[in-house]
Amino acid sequence: MKNNTGLKLLWLHSMRSYIRLALFFYYKKIEINYKESLLPNQPTLFLGNHQNGLMDPLLIATKKGQFSYFLTRASVFQKPWVSKFLQSLLMLPVYRIRDGWDSLSNNKAIFKTCSQLLHENNAIVLFPEGNHNIKRQVRTLSKGFTRIIAETLNDHPDIEINLVPVGFNYRRPEEFGDHVLLNFGTPLSSKNYTTLPSNATVLKLKQDVYDALTTVTTHIDGEDYDLKLQKLEDLNVDFLDPAAVNRCVTTHFKDCKTQSKRKHNPIKAIAKIGLCISLFLPYAIWKLILVPKIKEPEFTSTFRFAVVISLVPFFMMVMAAILWLNFGIPYALIYLVAVLILDLIAVKL
Repeated sequence: MKNNTGLKLLWLHSMRSYIRLALFFYYKKIEINYKESLLPNQPTLFLGNHQNGLMDPLLIATKKGQFSYFLTRASVFQKPWVSKFLQSLLMLPVYRIRDGWDSLSNNKAIFKTCSQLLHENNAIVLFPEGNHNIKRQVRTLSKGFTRIIAETLNDHPDIEINLVPVGFNYRRPEEFGDHVLLNFGTPLSSKNYTTLPSNATVLKLKQDVYDALTTVTTHIDGEDYDLKLQKLEDLNVDFLDPAAVNRCVTTHFKDCKTQSKRKHNPIKAIAKIGLCISLFLPYAIWKLILVPKIKEPEFTSTFRFAVVISLVPFFMMVMAAILWLNFGIPYALIYLVAVLILDLIAVKL
């Protein structure tokens, strides 16, 4: 058992280190902001808004010290080998109505598992909106997370769960080399909702979490979403400062904090061209095969990052091997270093 635990931790640390390294080369900057210090080894539910596909859980998984379990839509667990791989990364399937009414009964076992995990002082990450959308607004919350809390309080009445709102803020979520802010808000305590699962308490909990999320991420409400977003973009507001952006919207654009327009950087542009040339095959697969298949913009970054962590390192190793065998190891090293430098200039500059 100890050997299995040791191997599991080694696997998790290895995967997190690899993803963390890939995110370093993928994003210009990843910022973390805590309203309050979060103590490890306490029962915690991280409740985030969901804008950017797989990038949201990857960011929180690599930027938080304690390993967390993730509730993930059950449809991605259909193939046995995929299911085994995802579960090895602490992902748990959660079923939705679109998966079929009969499948919803499977959530009872998942919620019971979550209850036990929280009792053992673990952290669980979930996205209470129940879906993803690239719009800069907090959508109506589903009640699945309230059932997990109710289940846990029922099984362990003395437990106190920290309910931490997490705002994912992207400057330009579809772009390569974007800038990201993870905004951890003030935790709510499950002690305030001990009368769960009464309907009134469920509604209060959902409203409290919703209100908390609208303070840690940009929330553009109303039917005129597109018009408001266009005004914000014209003003060139900083979407990494959600408090200022939300204030701008609520004051009808009278109190807005703007920033200077980004200037075109020719060095950065040349580096991007050089990077595409040096990684011509992964880039061609991305542009010609994957991009046409992306139907939802919130998956653009997810698919691109999948290429970054799979095809790119494989292609680099193959190219380095070819150069090594035909011209010698110095040329292989020059290629590898050149690709990394081009990436750093294209992303970080």
